[in-house]
Amino acid sequence: MSDNLRSQVVTQGVQRSPNRAMLRAVGFGDADFTKPIVGISNSYSTITPCNMGINELAQRAVAGVRNSGGMPQMFGTITISDGISMGTEGMKYSLVSREVIADSIETVCNGQSMDGVLAIGGCDKNMPGAMIAMARMNIPAIFVYGGTIKPGHYNGKDLTVVSAFEAVGQYSAGKIDETELIEVERRACPGAGSCGGMYTANTMSSAFEAMGMSLPYSSTMAAEDAEKAESTEKSAFVLVEAIRNQLLPRQILTRKAFENAIATIMAVGGSTNSVLHLLAIAHSIGVELTLDDFETIRARVPVLCDLKPSGRYVATDLHKVGGIPQVMKMLLVHGLLHGDALTITGQTIAEVLADVPDTPPTNQDVIRPWENPLYAEGHLAILKGNLATEGSVAKITGVKLPKISGPARVFESEEACLAAILAKQIQAGDVIVVRYEGPKGGPGMREMLAPTSAIIGAGLGDSVGLITDGRFSGGTYGMVVGHVAPEAAVGGAIALVQEGDTITIDARSRALHLHVSDEELAQRRASWKPRPPRYTTGVLAKYAKLVSSSSLGAVTDLGLG
Repeated sequence: MSDNLRSQVVTQGVQRSPNRAMLRAVGFGDADFTKPIVGISNSYSTITPCNMGINELAQRAVAGVRNSGGMPQMFGTITISDGISMGTEGMKYSLVSREVIADSIETVCNGQSMDGVLAIGGCDKNMPGAMIAMARMNIPAIFVYGGTIKPGHYNGKDLTVVSAFEAVGQYSAGKIDETELIEVERRACPGAGSCGGMYTANTMSSAFEAMGMSLPYSSTMAAEDAEKAESTEKSAFVLVEAIRNQLLPRQILTRKAFENAIATIMAVGGSTNSVLHLLAIAHSIGVELTLDDFETIRARVPVLCDLKPSGRYVATDLHKVGGIPQVMKMLLVHGLLHGDALTITGQTIAEVLADVPDTPPTNQDVIRPWENPLYAEGHLAILKGNLATEGSVAKITGVKLPKISGPARVFESEEACLAAILAKQIQAGDVIVVRYEGPKGGPGMREMLAPTSAIIGAGLGDSVGLITDGRFSGGTYGMVVGHVAPEAAVGGAIALVQEGDTITIDARSRALHLHVSDEELAQRRASWKPRPPRYTTGVLAKYAKLVSSSSLGAVTDLGLG
């Protein structure tokens, strides 16, 4: 069997002489037209520290493909920096970028008939965007994470970008002065790499390793360490071998792989965004996955890792004590992982983990022993009720009071909410409602790191609730509930909440309830009118027209088949 099954359509035959002429101009020689053409999807940019080190990794991937008998072709794709766009209108483009990345990789790989693709990503949406494309195309593929940033340091504490967001709230509450605020700002992001806690980027890299689409240990490596470049080159060798063996994403991204990813995310205390992204990837590969599946797995998987945002450590600390393989081995030993699931190496999960110890090192407390977990059950709870009939997602780690009932403080945008918090207009016991920030209503389902960090910084994290049809950053913690569906823009109950209504968030019973009678809600719904679109042209208008509910992953191709 030829190694270049797909690319033969542009490299073989007399009629393809013009095609080969073009390829010769970019470095192909006579002997190269029978080699597999491997796309290197390079999301390098100087927009964000998450992606600024990726070009070196892409060059190592090129070398790895060449040395393993393939022909590399590098192409670029985009990124949006969530950390920089956070709190601004630009954040509306963040989730949209997931779809743009997926579309761009699919477009190039299928347009150029590539035999396989190695995608390198850093910032949050790079990873699910690449995986959605891999799932759609079903050609041999591997994902390489650009790596995590090393922590900053100030006054004996490790810092991440979330430290800077929280410092804003601390400063506004009078807990720190301007000098300390600036010092935290200067030290929070010391170099290249994605945000350092178990935020969305590190959560998704961990998920992909657990799914078998990235190499072992690669998801927690620091961007600036030599092992990251070495792992990238090794990934290229593994991919070319997968092309030769025609090992395809549909063989790896099975239902078992998704369950392995969810279990791992629960164990490490990962981001709420993982729910949205895994639903979208499952849709792309044709695997049935629902919000209820997350709740089922949450109930049986303990949180084992003490990681930021609600914990003490960062991803590089996890890497030093065994990384994701150590966590996965513990899950496997206790029957919470599918050991027979396949990986891109051709080995099963059980084979990959064979030499990993059953228990974590004893001289550390980043990974807790099985008998002494941080929490007995997973932290990503699916809440339902008359405020979220399709569901919502809450991160309940680090929450001292699992239930809060209080008066609704209603805001029609993130900006209005943040202004009220910083002006000290929010009191203990309030339940903040931020609406019209959903996939259609935003459009783009902005993350709410600025208000949630301001709440934490003001010391209200244990006494104030916040619900939204938007999203939360992986850096968020506290009594917060996102992804409320149906969203306000389509007439969901969140659109009907009035100032002063009593709302209950109950993490234990997984309920989100608006204490208003059905009759009153029916009257409010009868008088509710949808808002006119905020955008009528361009990418946000197209996105708002196409995007599905967050309970289905906020995908843009639902019902096209």
